[in-house]
Order: sequence, then C-alpha cells, then structure tokens
Amino acid sequence: MKPRFQADNDLRGSIRTGTLRSATAIDFQSALAANLHGLPDPEVLRLAALEGRILVSHDENSMPAHFKAFLAAGNMSPGVLLAPQRIPTAQIIESLVVIWTASECDEWIDRLDWLPI
Repeated sequence: MKPRFQADNDLRGSIRTGTLRSATAIDFQSALAANLHGLPDPEVLRLAALEGRILVSHDENSMPAHFKAFLAAGNMSPGVLLAPQRIPTAQIIESLVVIWTASECDEWIDRLDWLPI
C-alpha cells in the first residue's frame, strides 16, 4: 500500500498543496481536515497512527522526543518525516513524491527521518 501523509499544524501549506499538484493521487490530509489545531504533539502522533498516516512536520525541536516516548509507550507509528524550515519547499515536495512513488507504507513504520531524502 502507498504511504499516506498527515500534515502537522506547523507544516507550510505550500508543501501539501505543491505535493498534491505534483502527484494528484497522493493522499495527504491537511491539519485542518484532521482537526489537529491546538493538540499536543503526543495526541497528533496518536491520531496520525490511528489513521495510518505518516506525519509530516517542521517540528525538529520537540517531535523527535515525543516520537521516542510514543514508541517507548508501546505504540506503533506509520512514521514521521521532519521537514526543516531551512530546506526549500520544492526539495521537500520532491522528496514526498519520491517516497510516495518508490516505497510502501510498511517501510516507514516506527521510523523518524529528515527530509529531503
């Protein structure tokens, strides 16, 4: 099965919309559609996991620790992709399209990776 993505609240909207423009078949849910506004990171991770979606976030500061704690608590995650703010949007989009095109969702389980790949 192809990876499905979940935008975190802090993810630039242009990343999601640009990814969808590049490959319209990608399933990339917005934070608004998932009702993530105001939720703490552990809850965002839980909801992404329930939906089977890889979380895409800019939060390099606290997300790695929350992700580690989430896994240590016995939870399973579809994965987390961190997109540093300093990386150009086009590079992040290209990486997401490559991930969607060239991998399966089970390759990302319990992984935290930085973009671009």
